[in-house]
Amino acid sequence: MISYKDLGLVNTKDMFKGAMVGGYAIPAYNFNNMEQIQAIITACVESQSPVIMQVSSGARKYANQTLLRYMGEGAVQMMKEMAKAKGLKEIPIALHLDHGDTLELCQSCIESGFSSVMIDGSHHSYEDNVALTKKVVEYAHQYDVTVEGELGVLAGIEDDVVAEKSTYTKPEEVVDFVGRTGVDSLAISIGTSHGAYKFKPEQCTRNEEGVYIPPPLRFDILTEIEEKIPGFSIVLHGSSSVPMVAVDIINQNGGELADSVGIPEEQLRQAAKSAVCKVNIDSDGRLWMTAAIRKTFTDKPAEFDPRKYLGPAREALIEMYKHKNESVLGSAGHA
Repeated sequence: MISYKDLGLVNTKDMFKGAMVGGYAIPAYNFNNMEQIQAIITACVESQSPVIMQVSSGARKYANQTLLRYMGEGAVQMMKEMAKAKGLKEIPIALHLDHGDTLELCQSCIESGFSSVMIDGSHHSYEDNVALTKKVVEYAHQYDVTVEGELGVLAGIEDDVVAEKSTYTKPEEVVDFVGRTGVDSLAISIGTSHGAYKFKPEQCTRNEEGVYIPPPLRFDILTEIEEKIPGFSIVLHGSSSVPMVAVDIINQNGGELADSVGIPEEQLRQAAKSAVCKVNIDSDGRLWMTAAIRKTFTDKPAEFDPRKYLGPAREALIEMYKHKNESVLGSAGHA
């Protein structure tokens, strides 16, 4: 058993308290490799933002669970050295399991040093979701690890998580679910979706500038949930904005991404001022990383040194993460 505290990590309790009072949301960025970790830590130290580093079950299989523990510990050490060198405050870092689907997976992550886990029982019946989530909470709380549950279903694809259509969270269920499970935060469905293909153009309207506008998030559901469980931490998954600039760069350099529209950043900023304390962003990072790599291969077709194409990808990610912290989630300056 390895405690997250020995790795220098924190759980999400104080993070969410600060976000609730300050009217911002903690960025939750998924990572799969070293360059992504470097970009997340650099951007969050420079913008002085707390951060949740997320690992999906697919990423855990890809990176190896032992390696992930050292990557989490290494991220903390990198943060400390960078903050000291730049004369900045150290930032809190949580290591979180994203979309865990079994008690055994959550237990394994907790035992290897994760400070927070999500148990996603939303694909089960309501009662089975309650039972599974409660078991994870009972285990995790023994080790002061925080737990995120989910009510409602998001459409889209993210690693092993697949759903054809969304099912909005039912506000009338949240009090019972939170009370019976003891979860520390709750992921809800109000119109976001997983993956890069969130909304097709035909599902959207167009403004005077010709920009596609997707259906608005269901803030009425969010408000009703806030009223039923006041002061409770809410999470939004599937919150990438699918920047068309990145999509265009990919397609101009040999890619074949279909048209898609993401979640408008102004709607995410509005959500971050509410009880939404955590916002998950994954696809935007994948898009910008791929865009930078493809452009390098087009501009320098003879290049074969991974540092020469992963380096620009890392820089693109740093700028994206800083933008999210400063202009979308409002977490910058809250280390």
